[in-house]
Amino acid sequence: MASARTVSDLLEAVANLAGGQLPAQLIGDRALPIERAASLEAAQAGDLAFLANPRYRQQAVHTAAGALVLAGAHRQELFPNGRAQGALVVCDAPYAWFAFAAQVLAPRDALVAGCARSAVIAPGARVDPSARVDDQVVIEDAAVVEAGAWIGPGCVLGPGSRVGDGTRLYAGVRVYHGCRIGRRGIVHAGAVIGADGFGFAPFHGRWIKIPQTGIVQVGDDVEIGANTTIDRGSAGDTIIGDGVKIDNQVQIGHNCHIGAHTAIAGCVGIAGSAIIGRNCQLGGAAMIHGHLSIADGTIVGAGTLVSRSLSEPDFYTGVFPMMRNRDWERNAALIRHLVELRDRIRHLERHLAGPDSAGATARDNNSEPNP
Repeated sequence: MASARTVSDLLEAVANLAGGQLPAQLIGDRALPIERAASLEAAQAGDLAFLANPRYRQQAVHTAAGALVLAGAHRQELFPNGRAQGALVVCDAPYAWFAFAAQVLAPRDALVAGCARSAVIAPGARVDPSARVDDQVVIEDAAVVEAGAWIGPGCVLGPGSRVGDGTRLYAGVRVYHGCRIGRRGIVHAGAVIGADGFGFAPFHGRWIKIPQTGIVQVGDDVEIGANTTIDRGSAGDTIIGDGVKIDNQVQIGHNCHIGAHTAIAGCVGIAGSAIIGRNCQLGGAAMIHGHLSIADGTIVGAGTLVSRSLSEPDFYTGVFPMMRNRDWERNAALIRHLVELRDRIRHLERHLAGPDSAGATARDNNSEPNP
């Protein structure tokens, strides 16, 4: 449920949430009431909208939003004399300011402590009196639910698992034995934390299971999307650092380490024992091979296959551009013959350069590694 605030109230609330690190200037009606956060096109007089991408400048000029958050450069370009109606909030990071303001306008549902009658809680489990446990929850022996946590309907907490202060599990989350989730986290419906990793040894044409004896350790302030799966470690642990944000339907294999404040978009697959640095961004449907490392601050584009370690932070993309299928088929046929075409070009170069150059080129080719 949205909570109406004046623009001036929002300024103060965002300053507090951001720890004073996001100063903003208010231009216009300080007492303007704001009820909701909205897009530029859909916003009405009681709404807050933002402009961060310059492609949406014209929508910002014509938006009906009561308050508009934008950077100083866009304010000078679009509203040098302010807005005829409403207010402007000018800051260096309008998207982040909008996010903080949206939290103020649409706070999380208030937690009402208590355990539902249909919940099954083992005698050896410990549930803090300030926590909430909803219908059909199962909390097994030695599991711990800390202060202010909210365990949604149908969740299962395995033996010895732990859910930290203020963390919320939505319906149907499974936390396997021994796994730990930190404070102030959010785990969306259907996520599975701590299932066995994919560990099998080949033996005479069949597969021998390797017991997965590690756990999953999830840090503080982590959000995990719906139907995401994070496998337990095979021997050591799978580690998800503080502040990591994971989208829906992501697969994280056993013994992976995800550095603090990394963001992982939907349908990413990370194979076992990969080490992802801090403050990385992995685009949707990226595939990360196992047993490699990615440097802090690296960005991987959507749909990119990462098959080797990335030791230098940069923006990496490995997606072949979309084209008509008939064009793709022709290009694919050419790619299959690239080595042959290279050899033909080198032969022509040697022929055109003369016999002396041909001998030097042949010597170079003999010392060149195979493609």
